[in-house]
Amino acid sequence: MNSDVQHILDATNAHHELFKNSLPMIASENLTSPTVRRLLASDLGHRYAEGKVGHRYYQGCKYIDQIEAKAIELAKRLFDAEHVNVQPVSGVNANLAAFLALAAHEDLLMSLGVPDGGHISHAKYSAAGIRGLRITTHPFDEKKMNIDADLMVQKIFDVKPKVIMFGGSLFLFPHPVREARKAADEVGAKIIYDAAHVLGLIAGKQFQDPLREGADIVTCPTHKSFPGPQGALILCKSDVADAVDNAVFPGTTSNHHLHHKAGLAVTLAETLVFGEEYAKQMINNAQALAQALYDAGLDVLCKDNGFTQSHQVAADVSKCGGGAKVASNLEKANIIINKNLLPWDDVNNPGDPSGIRLGTQELTRLGMKEPEMREIAQFFKRIILEEEEPEKVKNDVMSIKKDYQKVHYCFDDGEGAYESPFRW
Repeated sequence: MNSDVQHILDATNAHHELFKNSLPMIASENLTSPTVRRLLASDLGHRYAEGKVGHRYYQGCKYIDQIEAKAIELAKRLFDAEHVNVQPVSGVNANLAAFLALAAHEDLLMSLGVPDGGHISHAKYSAAGIRGLRITTHPFDEKKMNIDADLMVQKIFDVKPKVIMFGGSLFLFPHPVREARKAADEVGAKIIYDAAHVLGLIAGKQFQDPLREGADIVTCPTHKSFPGPQGALILCKSDVADAVDNAVFPGTTSNHHLHHKAGLAVTLAETLVFGEEYAKQMINNAQALAQALYDAGLDVLCKDNGFTQSHQVAADVSKCGGGAKVASNLEKANIIINKNLLPWDDVNNPGDPSGIRLGTQELTRLGMKEPEMREIAQFFKRIILEEEEPEKVKNDVMSIKKDYQKVHYCFDDGEGAYESPFRW
């Protein structure tokens, strides 16, 4: 075996072993079903299919057309969408396409500030800045960790944005889309809702319904609370469908990773069957985890609002050494989380924020429920508050994880649909 190849294989095996024995709690990750994993390794990953279904610029796309058409059909059914484009290859790609479809250079975008939980693609650092948009931020209520709806409406009238953006990376509660719609109409604005983190909750009818509440476009990364392969899709109203399609291809996408689109189609089919049960359990787990962490003594945000209505939990650990130190110590115990900016942090110093962000979607996908969340909260207490050596907690982490090695909320097709995601 070539030594360079062996190095890569060894690192991949070590990565699998790490996650086999860890508690993955990063809110932006998830596991696909084994059926999807097989599709990701298929010949589709070698092929090109530029253009739309039935109108390709390459030959050999007969069956690719069938797959993409089925993905569109399933997405329309799952989200009750007038129009769907499944070709974006990432969330940032989808957001950039949405900006191209609805806005021009130097138009004003109102979005959530990064310290308040907004994604970088909604800011000057990424897609919005690349499009040349000017940025103004939503008024934010730090106690409720949500957009202040009344102040938002007033600001829409005052600054008259071209596009109003909802969604974020730290996303505990539904955003006030419905409240923005009337004001948006009066000032001639469109609404984009970035469903990256909460798409699985929306699919399971447990969070909010942005299309019915007034969004013109919903951008949808497909690998967070929605347990599909990495990539994205766009849901939109029919009056902006042509603009969206042109912004995706040829605007921002050439080939669209066909193996991922086959996996997306299967995940959509799985979600039509299992999505509601899965979404409910994610939220139940997040609320149980938040309550247990709070009871253990951690400063979990938004106690008065029930901590969270999504799959996410946020805590201020500034009194415990800060987010960077806490995340590092938890990793030593095989608990994988991320440090996170909170509204009172300095956006210019993101390396050591006061917060941590936790997600329950992957542990839920592996079959964990409320009792396991309460047990996991004790690991946090031991490491963060009692300052126990993380290596001593690691054995207990590995012990609980050994019983949760199979993917749930997916089809058992008789060919290993419940096999471990940590083998390859």
